[in-house]
Formats: sequence, structure tokens, C-alpha cells
Amino acid sequence: MSSTLIVARMAPEVSGEVARIFGRFDETEMPSLMRVRRRELFSYQGLYFHLQDFDGDGGAAIEGVRSHPLFVDVSAALRPFISPYDPQTWRSPADAMASSFYRWEATS
Repeated sequence: MSSTLIVARMAPEVSGEVARIFGRFDETEMPSLMRVRRRELFSYQGLYFHLQDFDGDGGAAIEGVRSHPLFVDVSAALRPFISPYDPQTWRSPADAMASSFYRWEATS
């Protein structure tokens, strides 16, 4: 399992619409195609955080579906609500992914 955390900008008042867009997206075959196990969205003072857990490499999963029509559609639907954290350096979702530098898990 792997996780990705995408960081971007989002006005807090649009969180309901963003949740609805992802709700529709998550009812398609895309989560299965991407091997997404869990998605959680957060907002904090104008920032947007998109946490996803995957079976396998999450970054590769996202890159592998970037041209899929459903991914293109959800990206277009989100564009009015979510903007890159740093528009000068953003070229793809990979440019918005936070880097993990510490992880701890409880043992069973």
C-alpha cells in the first residue's frame, strides 16, 4: 500500500461542491482502475489536501490514468474550484504531491 497527498489551493466555501464532484467520480470504475483504497479531502485556511491510499504505487497509478476520459473530466470539473499551490511550477499532479519524510504504523 502507498499513499499520496496532493496540496493545492481552494476557497473553503467550495468544499461541498468539490466533495460532490469526487462523490460522482468515486462511483465510476476509476477508483478500481487506479487501485484506490481510500480517499479523504481536507481544507485548511485556503489550502486543499487530497489524501489517497493505493494498492501499489499511487504516483504511478495517477500518471497511468491521466489521459483516461473520466480522469480528464474530473480534472476539468475541479478546475474552477482548485488551483495549483505554485502555478509557476505545476505541470502535472506529480508537481502537487507532498513528500513523505516519516511514517509510523502500529503493529498488530
